[in-house]
Amino acid sequence: MAPWHPTADKILSVLSDGKPMTSKEISDETRLTQPSVWRGVLRCWEKGLVLRSEKPIFEVVEKLRGRLGYRRNTSSFYYYVVNPRRVESLAIKGQRFVAYDKNYLDARGSKKTSKAQLILTFLKENSARALFSKEIFDALTDKGVKNRDVMGTVRRYNGLIYVRGYRSDERQTPFKEGYLITWLDQNKTREQAIEEAIERTDKALSNRSTTNPVIERIHFIRDRILESSKLRDLASVAFLQSELGLSEYEIENAVNRTLQLYSDLKETKLFNTYRYFYHDSLSGEELKASIAMKENYVRKTKGRENRIGHNWEAVPEWFLDKFTTGAKFWTQEHRLGRMDPQRITLHLLKPVGGRRNNAEVDRVWEVTPGLFSQPITYVLECKWGLIKKKYINDFFEVLRWSKEFGTDTPDGRQVKQGIIGVFAGSSFDPKESVQLKDETKINLSSYASRMNVQLLKASDFNEKLREKGVQKDVTVQKICRVSKGEKEVRSILEVIWNNPDKSGEILSKVAANNESVYEFEKMLEEK
Repeated sequence: MAPWHPTADKILSVLSDGKPMTSKEISDETRLTQPSVWRGVLRCWEKGLVLRSEKPIFEVVEKLRGRLGYRRNTSSFYYYVVNPRRVESLAIKGQRFVAYDKNYLDARGSKKTSKAQLILTFLKENSARALFSKEIFDALTDKGVKNRDVMGTVRRYNGLIYVRGYRSDERQTPFKEGYLITWLDQNKTREQAIEEAIERTDKALSNRSTTNPVIERIHFIRDRILESSKLRDLASVAFLQSELGLSEYEIENAVNRTLQLYSDLKETKLFNTYRYFYHDSLSGEELKASIAMKENYVRKTKGRENRIGHNWEAVPEWFLDKFTTGAKFWTQEHRLGRMDPQRITLHLLKPVGGRRNNAEVDRVWEVTPGLFSQPITYVLECKWGLIKKKYINDFFEVLRWSKEFGTDTPDGRQVKQGIIGVFAGSSFDPKESVQLKDETKINLSSYASRMNVQLLKASDFNEKLREKGVQKDVTVQKICRVSKGEKEVRSILEVIWNNPDKSGEILSKVAANNESVYEFEKMLEEK
Protein backbone atom coordinates (compact mmCIF):
# COMPACT_ATOMS: atom_id res chain seq x y z
CA MET A 1 0.00 0.00 0.00
CA ALA A 2 1.28 3.44 -0.85
CA PRO A 3 2.46 5.72 1.98
CA TRP A 4 -0.12 8.36 2.78
CA HIS A 5 0.13 11.43 0.60
CA PRO A 6 -2.92 13.58 -0.24
CA THR A 7 -1.92 14.22 -3.88
CA ALA A 8 -1.01 10.57 -4.53
CA ASP A 9 -4.26 9.42 -2.90
CA LYS A 10 -6.35 11.65 -5.18
CA ILE A 11 -4.46 10.53 -8.29
CA LEU A 12 -4.77 6.82 -7.45
CA SER A 13 -8.44 7.32 -6.62
CA VAL A 14 -9.36 8.67 -10.09
CA LEU A 15 -7.21 5.95 -11.73
CA SER A 16 -8.77 3.14 -9.66
CA ASP A 17 -11.23 2.13 -12.41
CA GLY A 18 -8.29 1.01 -14.59
CA LYS A 19 -9.01 3.49 -17.37
CA PRO A 20 -5.90 5.25 -18.82
CA MET A 21 -5.92 9.02 -18.27
CA THR A 22 -3.72 11.97 -19.18
CA SER A 23 -2.33 14.41 -16.60
CA LYS A 24 -4.84 17.02 -17.80
CA GLU A 25 -7.75 14.61 -17.31
CA ILE A 26 -6.44 13.75 -13.83
CA SER A 27 -6.14 17.48 -13.05
CA ASP A 28 -9.75 18.06 -14.17
CA GLU A 29 -11.05 15.18 -12.04
CA THR A 30 -9.04 15.95 -8.88
CA ARG A 31 -9.08 19.77 -9.26
CA LEU A 32 -5.35 19.75 -8.53
CA THR A 33 -3.06 22.12 -10.43
CA GLN A 34 -1.16 20.73 -13.41
CA PRO A 35 2.28 21.06 -11.72
CA SER A 36 0.94 19.15 -8.65
CA VAL A 37 -0.37 16.38 -10.89
CA TRP A 38 2.91 16.18 -12.83
CA ARG A 39 4.92 15.80 -9.61
CA GLY A 40 2.36 13.38 -8.17
CA VAL A 41 2.19 11.00 -11.14
CA LEU A 42 6.00 11.01 -11.37
CA ARG A 43 6.23 9.91 -7.68
CA CYS A 44 3.58 7.24 -8.25
CA TRP A 45 5.37 6.04 -11.37
CA GLU A 46 8.73 5.87 -9.58
CA LYS A 47 7.15 3.85 -6.72
CA GLY A 48 5.53 1.41 -9.16
CA LEU A 49 1.98 2.47 -8.26
CA VAL A 50 1.15 3.46 -11.86
CA LEU A 51 2.36 2.61 -15.34
CA ARG A 52 2.97 5.22 -18.04
CA SER A 53 2.53 4.90 -21.82
CA GLU A 54 5.87 4.00 -23.38
CA LYS A 55 5.72 6.71 -26.06
CA PRO A 56 4.12 10.15 -26.03
CA ILE A 57 0.92 10.81 -27.99
CA PHE A 58 1.03 13.75 -30.42
CA GLU A 59 -2.15 15.67 -31.16
CA VAL A 60 -2.83 18.72 -33.33
CA VAL A 61 -4.81 21.28 -31.35
CA GLU A 62 -6.70 24.05 -33.15
CA LYS A 63 -7.60 27.13 -31.09
CA LEU A 64 -9.39 30.35 -31.96
CA ARG A 65 -7.09 33.32 -31.40
CA GLY A 66 -9.58 36.14 -31.88
CA ARG A 67 -8.90 38.26 -34.96
CA LEU A 68 -5.86 36.14 -35.78
CA GLY A 69 -8.20 33.26 -36.61
CA TYR A 70 -7.52 29.61 -35.83
CA ARG A 71 -3.99 28.52 -34.96
CA ARG A 72 -2.78 24.91 -35.02
CA ASN A 73 -0.21 23.61 -32.52
CA THR A 74 1.13 20.12 -31.89
CA SER A 75 1.00 19.03 -28.23
CA SER A 76 2.32 15.82 -26.70
CA PHE A 77 1.15 13.95 -23.61
CA TYR A 78 1.35 10.57 -21.86
CA TYR A 79 -1.33 8.25 -20.50
CA TYR A 80 -1.20 6.79 -16.98
CA VAL A 81 -2.93 3.68 -15.61
CA VAL A 82 -3.04 2.18 -12.09
CA ASN A 83 -0.68 -0.77 -11.43
CA PRO A 84 -2.20 -2.86 -8.58
CA ARG A 85 -0.25 -6.04 -9.45
CA ARG A 86 3.10 -4.22 -9.75
CA VAL A 87 3.80 -5.60 -13.23
CA GLU A 88 6.63 -4.27 -15.41
CA SER A 89 4.51 -3.65 -18.50
CA LEU A 90 0.94 -3.85 -19.71
CA ALA A 91 -0.80 -3.60 -23.11
CA ILE A 92 -4.16 -1.80 -23.35
CA LYS A 93 -5.87 -1.38 -26.75
CA GLY A 94 -2.62 -1.75 -28.62
CA GLN A 95 -0.75 0.75 -26.43
CA ARG A 96 2.14 -0.38 -24.21
CA PHE A 97 2.38 0.90 -20.62
CA VAL A 98 5.70 0.53 -18.77
CA ALA A 99 7.08 0.75 -15.24
CA TYR A 100 9.54 3.47 -14.29
CA ASP A 101 12.94 3.34 -15.96
CA LYS A 102 15.42 6.14 -16.67
CA ASN A 103 15.44 5.13 -20.33
CA TYR A 104 11.76 6.08 -20.57
CA LEU A 105 12.21 9.57 -19.11
CA ASP A 106 11.09 12.43 -21.36
CA ALA A 107 14.12 14.43 -22.43
CA ARG A 108 12.32 17.65 -21.50
CA GLY A 109 12.01 16.56 -17.87
CA SER A 110 15.31 14.74 -17.41
CA LYS A 111 18.99 15.50 -17.51
CA LYS A 112 19.19 14.44 -21.13
CA THR A 113 19.80 17.09 -23.75
CA SER A 114 16.44 18.20 -25.13
CA LYS A 115 15.71 18.56 -28.83
CA ALA A 116 15.43 22.31 -28.41
CA GLN A 117 18.88 22.42 -26.81
CA LEU A 118 20.32 20.29 -29.63
CA ILE A 119 18.95 22.72 -32.20
CA LEU A 120 20.14 25.82 -30.32
CA THR A 121 23.62 24.34 -29.81
CA PHE A 122 23.84 23.42 -33.51
CA LEU A 123 22.88 26.96 -34.57
CA LYS A 124 25.36 28.49 -32.13
CA GLU A 125 28.19 26.23 -33.35
CA ASN A 126 27.34 27.25 -36.93
CA SER A 127 26.77 30.93 -36.12
CA ALA A 128 28.92 32.02 -39.08
CA ARG A 129 26.38 30.56 -41.51
CA ALA A 130 22.70 30.87 -42.37
CA LEU A 131 21.01 27.47 -42.73
CA PHE A 132 17.70 26.36 -44.19
CA SER A 133 15.39 24.55 -41.76
CA LYS A 134 15.70 21.43 -43.93
CA GLU A 135 19.51 21.50 -43.52
CA ILE A 136 19.12 21.66 -39.73
CA PHE A 137 16.67 18.76 -39.79
CA ASP A 138 18.98 16.66 -42.01
CA ALA A 139 21.94 17.32 -39.70
CA LEU A 140 20.09 16.37 -36.48
CA THR A 141 17.65 13.71 -37.67
CA ASP A 142 19.88 10.89 -36.37
CA LYS A 143 19.49 12.41 -32.87
CA GLY A 144 15.71 12.17 -33.00
CA VAL A 145 14.98 15.73 -34.13
CA LYS A 146 11.92 15.95 -36.38
CA ASN A 147 11.04 18.61 -38.94
CA ARG A 148 8.37 20.11 -36.68
CA ASP A 149 10.89 20.42 -33.82
CA VAL A 150 13.07 22.85 -35.80
CA MET A 151 10.47 25.56 -36.39
CA GLY A 152 8.88 24.92 -32.99
CA THR A 153 12.21 25.76 -31.32
CA VAL A 154 12.80 28.75 -33.60
CA ARG A 155 9.44 30.26 -32.61
CA ARG A 156 10.10 29.71 -28.89
CA TYR A 157 13.54 31.30 -28.96
CA ASN A 158 12.98 34.05 -31.54
CA GLY A 159 15.06 36.47 -29.47
CA LEU A 160 18.16 34.33 -30.11
CA ILE A 161 17.51 33.47 -33.74
CA TYR A 162 16.92 35.40 -36.97
CA VAL A 163 14.43 33.88 -39.44
CA ARG A 164 13.99 34.85 -43.09
CA GLY A 165 11.57 33.71 -45.80
CA TYR A 166 9.81 35.03 -48.88
CA ARG A 167 8.29 38.38 -47.97
CA SER A 168 5.11 39.91 -49.37
CA ASP A 169 3.10 42.90 -48.19
CA GLU A 170 1.14 40.80 -45.73
CA ARG A 171 3.25 37.84 -44.62
CA GLN A 172 6.43 35.80 -44.79
CA THR A 173 6.46 32.28 -46.26
CA PRO A 174 9.22 29.62 -46.39
CA PHE A 175 11.61 29.04 -49.29
CA LYS A 176 11.51 25.68 -51.06
CA GLU A 177 14.05 24.30 -48.54
CA GLY A 178 12.24 25.92 -45.60
CA TYR A 179 12.94 29.13 -43.68
CA LEU A 180 16.49 30.50 -43.63
CA ILE A 181 17.77 30.55 -40.02
CA THR A 182 20.87 31.96 -38.35
CA TRP A 183 22.12 32.67 -34.80
CA LEU A 184 22.03 36.22 -33.38
CA ASP A 185 25.25 37.17 -31.60
CA GLN A 186 24.21 38.03 -28.02
CA ASN A 187 27.52 39.78 -27.31
CA LYS A 188 26.78 42.53 -29.85
CA THR A 189 24.14 45.21 -29.97
CA ARG A 190 20.79 44.09 -31.31
CA GLU A 191 21.12 46.31 -34.37
CA GLN A 192 24.60 45.03 -35.24
CA ALA A 193 23.61 41.38 -34.66
CA ILE A 194 20.61 41.71 -37.01
CA GLU A 195 22.72 43.45 -39.69
CA GLU A 196 25.24 40.58 -39.62
CA ALA A 197 22.41 38.02 -39.71
CA ILE A 198 20.96 39.69 -42.82
CA GLU A 199 24.40 39.60 -44.47
CA ARG A 200 24.66 35.85 -43.79
CA THR A 201 21.19 35.19 -45.23
CA ASP A 202 22.02 37.37 -48.27
CA LYS A 203 25.12 35.25 -48.84
CA ALA A 204 23.07 32.03 -48.62
CA LEU A 205 20.64 33.46 -51.16
CA SER A 206 23.32 34.86 -53.47
CA ASN A 207 22.93 31.97 -55.95
CA ARG A 208 19.20 32.65 -56.24
CA SER A 209 17.91 34.98 -58.93
CA THR A 210 15.48 36.74 -56.57
CA THR A 211 13.78 36.40 -53.21
CA ASN A 212 10.42 37.02 -54.88
CA PRO A 213 8.92 33.60 -55.75
CA VAL A 214 6.69 34.94 -58.54
CA ILE A 215 9.53 36.68 -60.42
CA GLU A 216 11.80 33.69 -59.87
CA ARG A 217 9.21 31.35 -61.41
CA ILE A 218 8.62 33.67 -64.38
CA HIS A 219 12.35 33.79 -65.20
CA PHE A 220 12.62 30.02 -64.84
CA ILE A 221 9.63 29.38 -67.14
CA ARG A 222 10.95 31.74 -69.82
CA ASP A 223 14.38 30.08 -69.73
CA ARG A 224 12.89 26.59 -70.11
CA ILE A 225 10.63 27.61 -73.01
CA LEU A 226 13.60 29.23 -74.79
CA GLU A 227 15.70 26.13 -74.16
CA SER A 228 12.99 23.84 -75.58
CA SER A 229 12.57 26.00 -78.69
CA LYS A 230 16.31 25.89 -79.35
CA LEU A 231 16.01 22.10 -79.28
CA ARG A 232 13.02 22.31 -81.72
CA ASP A 233 10.70 21.10 -79.00
CA LEU A 234 7.64 22.36 -77.11
CA ALA A 235 7.47 22.88 -73.33
CA SER A 236 4.42 21.42 -71.59
CA VAL A 237 2.71 22.62 -68.41
CA ALA A 238 3.45 19.24 -66.81
CA PHE A 239 7.20 19.62 -67.56
CA LEU A 240 7.33 23.15 -66.09
CA GLN A 241 5.30 22.05 -63.06
CA SER A 242 7.63 19.12 -62.41
CA GLU A 243 10.76 21.27 -62.76
CA LEU A 244 9.46 23.92 -60.36
CA GLY A 245 7.70 21.55 -57.96
CA LEU A 246 4.51 23.62 -57.94
CA SER A 247 0.85 22.73 -57.52
CA GLU A 248 -1.53 22.72 -60.49
CA TYR A 249 -2.88 26.16 -59.63
CA GLU A 250 0.52 27.70 -58.85
CA ILE A 251 1.94 26.68 -62.22
CA GLU A 252 -1.15 27.94 -64.06
CA ASN A 253 -0.83 31.38 -62.47
CA ALA A 254 2.93 31.51 -63.10
CA VAL A 255 2.57 30.48 -66.77
CA ASN A 256 -0.21 32.98 -67.44
CA ARG A 257 1.83 35.79 -65.88
CA THR A 258 4.87 34.82 -67.97
CA LEU A 259 2.85 34.96 -71.20
CA GLN A 260 1.52 38.40 -70.21
CA LEU A 261 5.02 39.80 -69.65
CA TYR A 262 6.75 38.25 -72.68
CA SER A 263 4.90 38.62 -75.99
CA ASP A 264 7.55 36.55 -77.84
CA LEU A 265 6.39 33.43 -75.96
CA LYS A 266 3.48 31.64 -77.66
CA GLU A 267 0.96 28.99 -76.67
CA THR A 268 -0.67 26.15 -78.61
CA LYS A 269 -3.28 23.65 -77.42
CA LEU A 270 -3.20 20.03 -78.51
CA PHE A 271 -6.62 18.40 -78.87
CA ASN A 272 -8.03 21.64 -77.46
CA THR A 273 -6.90 20.51 -73.98
CA TYR A 274 -3.13 20.20 -73.43
CA ARG A 275 -1.15 23.47 -73.23
CA TYR A 276 2.32 23.69 -74.82
CA PHE A 277 4.61 26.71 -75.20
CA TYR A 278 7.32 27.85 -77.61
CA HIS A 279 9.33 30.92 -78.61
CA ASP A 280 8.38 32.74 -81.81
CA SER A 281 11.88 32.11 -83.17
CA LEU A 282 10.69 28.56 -83.99
CA SER A 283 9.99 28.42 -87.75
CA GLY A 284 6.63 27.34 -89.16
CA GLU A 285 7.95 23.98 -90.38
CA GLU A 286 9.73 23.27 -87.11
CA LEU A 287 6.60 24.17 -85.14
CA LYS A 288 4.44 21.90 -87.30
CA ALA A 289 6.83 18.97 -86.82
CA SER A 290 7.03 19.57 -83.04
CA ILE A 291 3.24 19.66 -82.73
CA ALA A 292 2.87 16.39 -84.69
CA MET A 293 5.44 14.72 -82.42
CA LYS A 294 3.70 15.94 -79.25
CA GLU A 295 0.27 14.86 -80.50
CA ASN A 296 1.54 11.31 -80.92
CA TYR A 297 3.03 11.43 -77.42
CA VAL A 298 -0.24 12.67 -75.89
CA ARG A 299 -2.23 9.96 -77.66
CA LYS A 300 0.13 7.32 -76.37
CA THR A 301 0.39 8.42 -72.74
CA LYS A 302 -3.02 9.90 -72.06
CA GLY A 303 -5.31 8.70 -74.83
CA ARG A 304 -7.34 5.78 -73.52
CA GLU A 305 -7.39 6.46 -69.75
CA ASN A 306 -7.98 10.15 -70.30
CA ARG A 307 -10.84 9.45 -72.72
CA ILE A 308 -12.53 6.94 -70.37
CA GLY A 309 -12.04 9.21 -67.33
CA HIS A 310 -13.80 12.12 -69.03
CA ASN A 311 -16.50 9.78 -70.35
CA TRP A 312 -17.22 8.59 -66.80
CA GLU A 313 -17.92 12.18 -65.68
CA ALA A 314 -20.71 12.32 -68.26
CA VAL A 315 -22.51 9.27 -66.75
CA PRO A 316 -23.54 10.63 -63.30
CA GLU A 317 -24.09 14.06 -64.89
CA TRP A 318 -26.56 12.58 -67.42
CA PHE A 319 -28.49 10.64 -64.77
CA LEU A 320 -28.68 13.67 -62.48
CA ASP A 321 -29.65 16.09 -65.25
CA LYS A 322 -32.38 13.73 -66.47
CA PHE A 323 -33.90 12.42 -63.25
CA THR A 324 -33.35 15.12 -60.62
CA THR A 325 -36.76 16.80 -60.64
CA GLY A 326 -37.65 20.00 -58.83
CA ALA A 327 -33.97 20.91 -58.48
CA LYS A 328 -32.23 24.15 -59.25
CA PHE A 329 -28.81 23.55 -60.80
CA TRP A 330 -26.08 26.12 -60.31
CA THR A 331 -24.51 27.56 -63.46
CA GLN A 332 -21.38 29.58 -63.95
CA GLU A 333 -19.84 31.41 -66.90
CA HIS A 334 -16.32 30.19 -67.73
CA ARG A 335 -13.59 31.80 -69.78
CA LEU A 336 -13.82 31.15 -73.52
CA GLY A 337 -17.01 29.14 -72.91
CA ARG A 338 -15.22 25.79 -73.26
CA MET A 339 -16.33 24.32 -69.95
CA ASP A 340 -19.80 23.04 -69.13
CA PRO A 341 -21.60 25.96 -67.36
CA GLN A 342 -22.95 23.48 -64.79
CA ARG A 343 -19.40 22.67 -63.64
CA ILE A 344 -18.71 25.01 -60.75
CA THR A 345 -15.44 26.60 -59.60
CA LEU A 346 -15.23 26.97 -55.81
CA HIS A 347 -13.03 29.50 -53.99
CA LEU A 348 -10.72 27.98 -51.37
CA LEU A 349 -9.72 29.76 -48.16
CA LYS A 350 -6.91 27.24 -47.62
CA PRO A 351 -4.93 25.05 -50.07
CA VAL A 352 -6.32 21.53 -50.46
CA GLY A 353 -4.41 18.73 -52.19
CA GLY A 354 -2.20 21.13 -54.16
CA ARG A 355 -5.12 23.38 -55.16
CA ARG A 356 -4.34 26.82 -53.79
CA ASN A 357 -7.17 29.21 -54.66
CA ASN A 358 -9.82 27.26 -56.57
CA ALA A 359 -11.30 23.78 -56.97
CA GLU A 360 -13.81 22.47 -59.50
CA VAL A 361 -16.84 20.27 -58.81
CA ASP A 362 -18.98 18.62 -61.48
CA ARG A 363 -22.47 19.67 -60.38
CA VAL A 364 -24.18 21.70 -57.63
CA TRP A 365 -27.94 21.64 -57.22
CA GLU A 366 -30.50 22.70 -54.65
CA VAL A 367 -33.66 20.84 -53.62
CA THR A 368 -36.38 22.26 -51.36
CA PRO A 369 -38.16 19.31 -49.64
CA GLY A 370 -41.25 21.27 -48.60
CA LEU A 371 -42.88 24.67 -48.46
CA PHE A 372 -41.45 25.53 -45.02
CA SER A 373 -38.24 23.47 -45.29
CA GLN A 374 -34.76 24.80 -45.78
CA PRO A 375 -33.21 23.91 -49.17
CA ILE A 376 -30.64 21.11 -49.31
CA THR A 377 -27.58 21.66 -51.50
CA TYR A 378 -25.88 18.68 -53.18
CA VAL A 379 -22.31 18.87 -54.54
CA LEU A 380 -21.11 16.24 -57.05
CA GLU A 381 -17.53 15.01 -57.62
CA CYS A 382 -16.74 12.29 -60.22
CA LYS A 383 -13.64 10.07 -60.46
CA TRP A 384 -12.82 7.03 -62.62
CA GLY A 385 -10.78 4.15 -61.23
CA LEU A 386 -10.41 2.44 -57.86
CA ILE A 387 -11.55 4.90 -55.18
CA LYS A 388 -9.65 5.06 -51.89
CA LYS A 389 -10.15 6.86 -48.59
CA LYS A 390 -7.79 9.69 -49.54
CA TYR A 391 -10.06 10.73 -52.43
CA ILE A 392 -13.05 10.96 -50.06
CA ASN A 393 -10.99 13.00 -47.59
CA ASP A 394 -9.80 15.35 -50.35
CA PHE A 395 -13.38 15.99 -51.51
CA PHE A 396 -14.53 16.65 -47.93
CA GLU A 397 -11.64 19.09 -47.37
CA VAL A 398 -12.61 20.99 -50.54
CA LEU A 399 -16.16 21.40 -49.19
CA ARG A 400 -14.91 22.34 -45.72
CA TRP A 401 -12.45 25.00 -46.87
CA SER A 402 -14.51 26.42 -49.72
CA LYS A 403 -15.92 29.89 -49.30
CA GLU A 404 -19.28 28.64 -50.60
CA PHE A 405 -19.85 25.54 -48.43
CA GLY A 406 -17.62 25.85 -45.34
CA THR A 407 -18.07 27.86 -42.17
CA ASP A 408 -16.06 28.69 -39.03
CA THR A 409 -17.39 27.22 -35.77
CA PRO A 410 -16.09 27.07 -32.17
CA ASP A 411 -14.95 23.51 -33.01
CA GLY A 412 -13.04 24.61 -36.12
CA ARG A 413 -13.86 24.74 -39.82
CA GLN A 414 -16.92 22.66 -40.74
CA VAL A 415 -19.20 22.04 -43.73
CA LYS A 416 -22.35 24.15 -43.49
CA GLN A 417 -25.67 22.65 -42.43
CA GLY A 418 -27.73 21.46 -45.40
CA ILE A 419 -24.70 20.69 -47.62
CA ILE A 420 -24.39 17.08 -48.81
CA GLY A 421 -21.45 15.86 -50.86
CA VAL A 422 -22.04 13.24 -53.56
CA PHE A 423 -18.96 11.26 -54.73
CA ALA A 424 -19.41 9.22 -57.90
CA GLY A 425 -16.73 6.57 -58.45
CA SER A 426 -16.57 3.74 -60.97
CA SER A 427 -15.52 1.29 -58.23
CA PHE A 428 -14.49 1.43 -54.57
CA ASP A 429 -11.65 -0.56 -53.00
CA PRO A 430 -13.43 -3.39 -51.11
CA LYS A 431 -10.29 -4.17 -49.11
CA GLU A 432 -9.83 -0.67 -47.72
CA SER A 433 -11.31 0.02 -44.30
CA VAL A 434 -11.05 2.95 -41.92
CA GLN A 435 -10.00 2.50 -38.28
CA LEU A 436 -11.84 4.74 -35.80
CA LYS A 437 -10.53 6.06 -32.49
CA ASP A 438 -12.10 3.16 -30.61
CA GLU A 439 -10.16 0.80 -32.95
CA THR A 440 -13.29 -0.46 -34.71
CA LYS A 441 -13.06 -0.72 -38.49
CA ILE A 442 -15.70 0.42 -40.99
CA ASN A 443 -15.87 0.27 -44.79
CA LEU A 444 -15.56 3.27 -47.10
CA SER A 445 -19.32 3.57 -47.51
CA SER A 446 -19.90 3.89 -43.74
CA TYR A 447 -16.94 6.25 -43.43
CA ALA A 448 -18.30 8.53 -46.16
CA SER A 449 -21.75 8.47 -44.52
CA ARG A 450 -20.24 9.71 -41.24
CA MET A 451 -18.80 12.67 -43.17
CA ASN A 452 -22.21 13.34 -44.79
CA VAL A 453 -20.89 12.27 -48.22
CA GLN A 454 -23.05 10.00 -50.38
CA LEU A 455 -21.33 7.45 -52.61
CA LEU A 456 -22.58 6.64 -56.10
CA LYS A 457 -21.12 3.55 -57.78
CA ALA A 458 -21.28 2.31 -61.36
CA SER A 459 -23.47 -0.54 -60.12
CA ASP A 460 -26.05 2.02 -58.92
CA PHE A 461 -26.41 3.40 -62.46
CA ASN A 462 -26.43 -0.11 -63.96
CA GLU A 463 -29.31 -1.01 -61.65
CA LYS A 464 -31.31 1.89 -63.10
CA LEU A 465 -30.59 0.57 -66.62
CA ARG A 466 -31.79 -2.90 -65.60
CA GLU A 467 -35.00 -1.43 -64.17
CA LYS A 468 -35.62 0.23 -67.54
CA GLY A 469 -35.12 -3.09 -69.34
CA VAL A 470 -31.68 -2.46 -70.80
CA GLN A 471 -29.86 -5.70 -71.67
CA LYS A 472 -27.55 -7.14 -68.99
CA ASP A 473 -24.37 -6.94 -71.05
CA VAL A 474 -24.81 -3.17 -71.49
CA THR A 475 -23.22 -1.30 -68.56
CA VAL A 476 -22.15 2.28 -67.95
CA GLN A 477 -18.53 1.06 -67.75
CA LYS A 478 -18.80 -0.43 -71.23
CA ILE A 479 -20.44 2.74 -72.54
CA CYS A 480 -17.48 4.76 -71.20
CA ARG A 481 -14.98 2.42 -72.88
CA VAL A 482 -16.58 2.42 -76.34
CA SER A 483 -17.50 6.12 -76.56
CA LYS A 484 -15.03 8.52 -78.10
CA GLY A 485 -16.16 11.49 -75.97
CA GLU A 486 -18.50 12.82 -73.29
CA LYS A 487 -21.01 14.05 -75.88
CA GLU A 488 -21.29 10.54 -77.31
CA VAL A 489 -21.79 9.05 -73.82
CA ARG A 490 -24.81 11.27 -73.24
CA SER A 491 -26.15 10.47 -76.69
CA ILE A 492 -25.82 6.68 -76.14
CA LEU A 493 -27.50 6.82 -72.73
CA GLU A 494 -30.39 8.81 -74.19
CA VAL A 495 -30.87 6.41 -77.11
CA ILE A 496 -30.70 3.16 -75.11
CA TRP A 497 -32.98 4.63 -72.44
CA ASN A 498 -35.60 5.19 -75.12
CA ASN A 499 -34.85 1.85 -76.86
CA PRO A 500 -33.82 -0.57 -74.08
CA ASP A 501 -34.57 -3.71 -76.12
CA LYS A 502 -32.04 -2.60 -78.77
CA SER A 503 -29.35 -1.45 -76.32
CA GLY A 504 -26.89 -4.25 -77.15
CA GLU A 505 -27.20 -3.60 -80.88
CA ILE A 506 -26.76 0.15 -80.38
CA LEU A 507 -23.59 -0.33 -78.31
CA SER A 508 -22.11 -2.80 -80.83
CA LYS A 509 -22.70 -0.31 -83.62
CA VAL A 510 -20.92 2.46 -81.67
CA ALA A 511 -17.98 0.13 -80.96
CA ALA A 512 -17.69 -0.71 -84.68
CA ASN A 513 -17.77 2.97 -85.65
CA ASN A 514 -15.00 3.82 -83.18
CA GLU A 515 -12.77 0.86 -84.07
CA SER A 516 -10.12 3.15 -85.55
CA VAL A 517 -9.83 5.01 -82.22
CA TYR A 518 -9.21 1.78 -80.27
CA GLU A 519 -6.77 0.44 -82.84
CA PHE A 520 -4.73 3.62 -82.77
CA GLU A 521 -4.64 3.60 -78.95
CA LYS A 522 -3.65 -0.06 -78.96
CA MET A 523 -0.92 0.53 -81.54
CA LEU A 524 0.59 3.32 -79.50
CA GLU A 525 0.44 1.29 -76.28
CA GLU A 526 2.25 -1.60 -77.99
CA LYS A 527 5.01 0.74 -79.14
